[in-house]
Amino acid sequence: MEANADAVRDPWPWSGLIGDPRAWVLESDEPAARWALLTGVADLPAWDERVLAARREVLDDPATTALVGRLRDWEGGEPFSGHNSPAFAPNLLNLLADMGLQRGDVPCVDATLQRMLAHQDDEGRFQSFAPVRGSEQPVWGALLCDSHAIIEVLVRFGHEADPRVRAGLARMGLDLTSTSQGPAWPCRRDPATGFRGPGRKGDLCPQVTLEALRMLALVPESHRPEGLLDVARVSLSAWRRRGEQKPYMFGHGRSFKTGKWPPTWYSALALLDALGRYPALWRGTGAQPQDRLALAELAACLVAYSMTAEGQAVPQSIFRGFEKHSFGQKSQPSPFATARVLTVLHRLDDLAAEAGSVDIAGLASSKGGTGHPVAPRAAVGGAAR
Repeated sequence: MEANADAVRDPWPWSGLIGDPRAWVLESDEPAARWALLTGVADLPAWDERVLAARREVLDDPATTALVGRLRDWEGGEPFSGHNSPAFAPNLLNLLADMGLQRGDVPCVDATLQRMLAHQDDEGRFQSFAPVRGSEQPVWGALLCDSHAIIEVLVRFGHEADPRVRAGLARMGLDLTSTSQGPAWPCRRDPATGFRGPGRKGDLCPQVTLEALRMLALVPESHRPEGLLDVARVSLSAWRRRGEQKPYMFGHGRSFKTGKWPPTWYSALALLDALGRYPALWRGTGAQPQDRLALAELAACLVAYSMTAEGQAVPQSIFRGFEKHSFGQKSQPSPFATARVLTVLHRLDDLAAEAGSVDIAGLASSKGGTGHPVAPRAAVGGAAR
């Protein structure tokens, strides 16, 4: 633990909003939290002995084994209840990747990924096995919130070079379209079942768009569709225009700002996790002031609604069944959640001063809201301005 202290002695960019919790995370008994902070905040390389030691502990941790044990049979097992569910295998695999798991670490994980690779429609989208609305019978279908999520975990676990993944990436580029808000990914009808989600046909889907942006940041630019920065601007505009437009089922009030743990769905954390990978949004000659301000507002809200004055992340809303993990303990500081939030904020370090000057109580409410933002719960937000 003491050897890790050297990784966090640089100035703390977020001192205008919160205290520095990095040492607290590194002193915790959660190896996944330490690994996440060392790699995502301290920027240590994979070969650094401190990173290697933390990853070895992650693989030996009973908490990791328990999460792996939640993986269901991808082919014919009990269907998941929704794409936001932690039982949806890509969500669980993303969580494990956030904790440091890699290809070759766990046979059960590798086997699940191989089964995912085996189910792809004729147009290149990856499929999942789930009931169609109005029917009890599960079928293989490929909504974009299936395919995008599956491609992301396949890439994160080292399958980017697989021809099937390359075909999925190409299909993702072809599915990018002009929506009512601008270039983005919509809620697209499943070509096999005819089912389409409840969003308006011509609108962007905030969830599948952030999934695509987050995933495409992992691959070389040669594998990305053109105009991706414009897509990122459209995704951010959903926050900027929240008072006049509300994508169906995707609000921007307290639930969005607080998020839910483990994070699986559209929230301030998820949105910044995706957009923070595109620094041209706020940095450089093409950056637009309104986007820079919007990102600073989102960062300020993330801090105020999910962190204490000391900078510790406190899960305010949780999925049931994770009580043995710190991120499943409601209203208590979580080292792992803290490391994940700090990883997202770290990409925005050069916006920290601007985030510190945001008056979150003065921000405009979302369409359909009270007109005034609902304040953070008392357990967090002590440093909010």
